[in-house]
Amino acid sequence: MGGPVVLGIESSCDETGAGIVQDGRLLAHVVASSMDEHARFGGVVPEIAARAHLQAFNPVVREALDRAGLRPGQIDAVAVTTGPGLSGALQVGLAGAKTLAYAAGVPLYGVHHLAGHVAADTLARGRLPRPSVVLIVSGGHTSLLLVHDLVREPILHLGDTLDDAAGECFDKVARILGLPYPGGPAIDRAARDGDPRAVAFPRPLTRPGDDPYAFSFSGLKTAAARWVEDHRARGAQVPVADGAAALQEAVADVLTRKALAACAAHGVRTLVVVGGVAANSRVRALAERRCASAGVELRVPPMTLCTDNGAMIAAVGDLLVRSGADPAPLDVSVDPSAPLEYAALTPVARTPARAA
Repeated sequence: MGGPVVLGIESSCDETGAGIVQDGRLLAHVVASSMDEHARFGGVVPEIAARAHLQAFNPVVREALDRAGLRPGQIDAVAVTTGPGLSGALQVGLAGAKTLAYAAGVPLYGVHHLAGHVAADTLARGRLPRPSVVLIVSGGHTSLLLVHDLVREPILHLGDTLDDAAGECFDKVARILGLPYPGGPAIDRAARDGDPRAVAFPRPLTRPGDDPYAFSFSGLKTAAARWVEDHRARGAQVPVADGAAALQEAVADVLTRKALAACAAHGVRTLVVVGGVAANSRVRALAERRCASAGVELRVPPMTLCTDNGAMIAAVGDLLVRSGADPAPLDVSVDPSAPLEYAALTPVARTPARAA
């Protein structure tokens, strides 16, 4: 007989995800994206995202249960993203998860969204070696972490982005180049026909004396914008493919250079790259090459688990249940800007004090 069956719910941004995990094994996962509804605005609109979660929640959960061959009464625990993310979107997921947990009479676990990305890799390759260096790289986050035990110990931040995240840089430059939203996949596609050496874009925070693990992509975005403006001011056609390839190369170079430096400094032999930008072809290829040269094992989740999904939240929930962690309190709320300190995230809404 298997261990507890955990249903995970993800609704932090524009994907409504439901995943089911048992003993570290993925039984099913389903994602409904509202990305097309946001594309005409060039970015995610919070109100549209929240409404899309409301519409997708029940169908996504039902389909995940159907794929796993389970009934709601066969779920032993529910895990849900409680932050960070869009407040309205998080509230929809939490309300639905509370309802499911209450109806089934099972415990509820609050999960930090970024810990979910880290746990996504465990669904394909099992528990992370201890310690591991983890590079989280997505539309809103770029961080280097030192992880010992994902659900039992604090997560050490080696470095974070000081401004734009890598995925945010891709989105903004894609718009400048006239490419569609989301920018990451569009940049990746355009770069296939470009020369990564055509433009000498800067490598931010890689000079001697710079913080070795901090990231900054705002200046890179500005450099790309000025390069485009220069072409247009001269009436010259913008070589979009070259610009995309050079930008992608700069981002991949900085990410992998700093990640391997962290592995060397801390004597770690495993690098885990997670988050939406982990799906970028150049980031993956350069990480593979540099890890092989350094004798470091590279772990990257399957493409379907790189972007936001409920499976990764269920994976954290599964680890929490098996570790004997306490469930979330009944009044658990959301924290849209929660820092990543622990995998479990169970903030409680505070009632504002009344004025005297």
